[in-house]
Formats: sequence, C-alpha cells, structure tokens
Amino acid sequence: MNKIIYPLLICAIIFSCNEQKKEVNTVSKMDTAKDEQPPTPKKEITDPKETEVWEPEPKAISFDKTNIPSDAIVLFNGENLSQWISTKDSTTAGWTINTDKTMTVKPGTGDIQTKNNFGSVQLHLEWKAPNIVEGEGQGRGNSGVFFQNKYEIQILDSYQNRTYSNGQATSIYKQHIPLVNATKPNDRWQTYDIIFHQPEFTNGKKVKSGSFTVIHNGVLVQDHVEILGSTEYIGPPKNVPHGKGPIKLQDHSNPVHYRNIWIRELN
Repeated sequence: MNKIIYPLLICAIIFSCNEQKKEVNTVSKMDTAKDEQPPTPKKEITDPKETEVWEPEPKAISFDKTNIPSDAIVLFNGENLSQWISTKDSTTAGWTINTDKTMTVKPGTGDIQTKNNFGSVQLHLEWKAPNIVEGEGQGRGNSGVFFQNKYEIQILDSYQNRTYSNGQATSIYKQHIPLVNATKPNDRWQTYDIIFHQPEFTNGKKVKSGSFTVIHNGVLVQDHVEILGSTEYIGPPKNVPHGKGPIKLQDHSNPVHYRNIWIRELN
C-alpha cells in the first residue's frame, strides 16, 4: 500500500509547486505590464508664453569705432606693447611698433607673451605675411599664436605655398589639418577668430580635453576640434597638468606683422 501512496504524494507536491510558480509568473507579468503602461500624456501647450524664458537676461555690450566689444581686453591697439613681455626673460617686448599702428616680429628678439594669464577665451587677431615673399614651406612667413604657452595655432604664408598639412596656416600644429586653406596673398591682412576652451585636470590627470574653433578670414576652418595635448615639434602631445597661462606670439625669424588684437574671457 505504501508503495502506491508515496508516489501519489510526490506527484501531488510537484503539481502544487508548479501551480504556485504559474501564479507567481502570472502576477509578475501583470505587474510588468502595469509598469510598461505608457505615461499619461502631458497637457498640450497652446500658449506661446509657457515656453518663454525671461531670466537671466544676457548682458548687453557695445562696440567702439574699431568694432572691439566693450567686454574685451585690448592686447594691442597700435600704440605700445604695454600688455606684452619677452618670453625668455620677462623684460620689455622687443618687437617693432610701426607708424601705421601695426607691430612686426623683430627676428632674433624672441617670442613675446601677455603679462596676464588666461583660461578659456575668445581671441581676435589680424596678421600679414612679410612684404617680400621669401622661402618656401615652413620658411615662409612663419609665426604662431600659443595658448597657455602650450597649444599652437600656426601662422604661415600658406598662399600657394605647400607644406605638411598639419603645419599650414590655421592648423592646430601637428594635430589637426584645417578644413580648407583660406589664406589670402601676402599683400592682404588675415584675420583669426579663435575660441579656446582649456583642458581640465584633477589630481594630476587630465579629465577633460580642451578644444579649438577657428575662423580664418570669415571661414570656419577648425570646428570644435579636440586638443590632444601640447603641440610638440618633435614627438607626440604631452598632457602635463597646468592652470591658466599667457597668450604667446612666436618669433620664427620671419618679419610677420600684427594688428588689432583683443581677447574676451569665457569663464
């Protein structure tokens, strides 16, 4: 008799467990179905005022007769080099001030840099290649503008002057090739409008890359490109932690001309 009863009891227990699992699965599916119900649609916006934002109100700026914005710091207006010092020894900048309110690299005197340090900025500058076309490639109208003494945007007479593409005018030197070559002939002034966002470092490590946007003669040539690190002449970029730094103009032994340099701080 026991041989019959025990198997029947085992079958009953197994059947009961299976039924309980089915009930649990059914409840779980019902709960999941409830959770997956689409949200109640929000009330349709029919009044345009509901999407208007009035605060904060952007600060109004003005412009002077040379079109410099009122919140800019003028780095060179043709009068003097009071905002600049020699990079090599922090003495007075030795470049030449011309009667037409421009300045010219004086070969051999060395790079010059701003007295003040900057973080993320908008920089406007105008430059012109040497009056006499000499040399070729990197030897023709070469200079450069450096941000925080580490990140160079190339200045070069790239009008009908072939060189390596990541070293021509407006290249992020040895890192990013410009989208187009917008260089004008050497008898015309070139304009650079540059947006620089500085990299961020925490505990000695880079946590966010910087970026450059460059407009050359009104043409976008670098579109928010990532700064990979310092723009080295030899070897890969380096990422040594740093804070704010100066704007530097390079003496590359070519008499490049500059005028109308101003900067706006972005942070």
